[in-house]
Amino acid sequence: MANPNPTPTHHFLSSRHILISGAGMAGLSFTLALHKLWPPHLPPPRVTLLDRDNRQNALGREGYSLSLAGHDDTGGLYALKDLGLLDSALDKAILGAQGDMGGCFRVWDERFREVMSVRPKPAEGLPSAGIRIARRDLRGLLVDGVRDAGGEARWGVAAVKAETNGDGRVVVIVEGEGVRDGEERIECDLLVVADGGGSKIRRGLRPDDVLVYAGAVQMGGIASFPEGIPPPLDENWGMQLSGGQGVCCFYSPVDKKGVVWALSFLEPEARSKLGGNPSQEAADRVLEEARERGKILGPLFQRMVDATTEPASVFCLPARDKAPFRHDLDGAAIVFIGDSNHAVSPFAGYGASLALKDGWDLARKIVQAGSLRDAVLEYDAISEPRAVKVRGTSRWRIKYGHSTGVTAFIFHTLLAVMGYILWLTGRG
Repeated sequence: MANPNPTPTHHFLSSRHILISGAGMAGLSFTLALHKLWPPHLPPPRVTLLDRDNRQNALGREGYSLSLAGHDDTGGLYALKDLGLLDSALDKAILGAQGDMGGCFRVWDERFREVMSVRPKPAEGLPSAGIRIARRDLRGLLVDGVRDAGGEARWGVAAVKAETNGDGRVVVIVEGEGVRDGEERIECDLLVVADGGGSKIRRGLRPDDVLVYAGAVQMGGIASFPEGIPPPLDENWGMQLSGGQGVCCFYSPVDKKGVVWALSFLEPEARSKLGGNPSQEAADRVLEEARERGKILGPLFQRMVDATTEPASVFCLPARDKAPFRHDLDGAAIVFIGDSNHAVSPFAGYGASLALKDGWDLARKIVQAGSLRDAVLEYDAISEPRAVKVRGTSRWRIKYGHSTGVTAFIFHTLLAVMGYILWLTGRG
């Protein structure tokens, strides 16, 4: 009797060239996932990963931490489990690695009294429902995984433009310190764009699909405490509300002695971004404004501002995001993942999880499908609604987290009731 499920003897990307623009969470996840999922009996594609930073800068300049969710299969921890990196990530986690015994997300009032704590149950097969991890540590794990898998990475090379040639292949123009003559043309059969919210490739192909201002500004930095982080921030991360005064502040440890804080408030027009390595004068202006705007938040907040002494850590960012889109492959074999497709603001707390899941899901659908068109259709059906939901939640947080008057009172009451319910059900 014939085998009803014969082993495939061909794949549409076997021995083809896949180019990945961007070695952030999405690009690295896709690269590693494709290697792990590719059928061993089939010739693999040639995969080239590009990133504008050199390897040393890419892993050394990211001093903040991020959240990875693990309460369902849309979270970043679930993606890391599939990628084989979960245990390594838990070893490097700042908070949350011990599950119910670790820290959790909390909401405090202006006097730092707890309003709500959130400790959801982990998804099946995961030891924790969420962790905080330094971005540089997570990216380092992914880079090492790609390297160990034999992946080809070109650092200091950025894709700036993409077009099709006569035979349907994609021609990518790249430049950067890793390009000898200033500019180079690379041909590929599939371009996976993962170069972030300000993607140059998207700007060229979809000029009207841009980041939009979400209505709030964040300013903050990294507070340093050589003797140890003061409680309750030594064991938890979360948000402090202002009792209806229109400001709130996010806090999270970045290591055993540092806390990133981000004071936020609504503003009708986006202001200029400050970051990278601001001057002492520019950093002082931000800190002084934050001190004044956050005076309602009490002495612990003021202590955070006082302990922020390195200008390089100080920032002022207008919150921006972008709606996701589904792909039309009639033009070219180009797929956008992560922030290049659906950027979310820091208020989402889910950007890294979306990026990791995008990379895994696109690779999985490509390996399983009979054509690139089918793979991308199935991928979009997963990725687009997931990103829409996260963006909506982020906008909701911006609106109500900075509310005033009666709206703020209703919001605070709702959080208190939710906190009580979570406590009764063992999730708070």
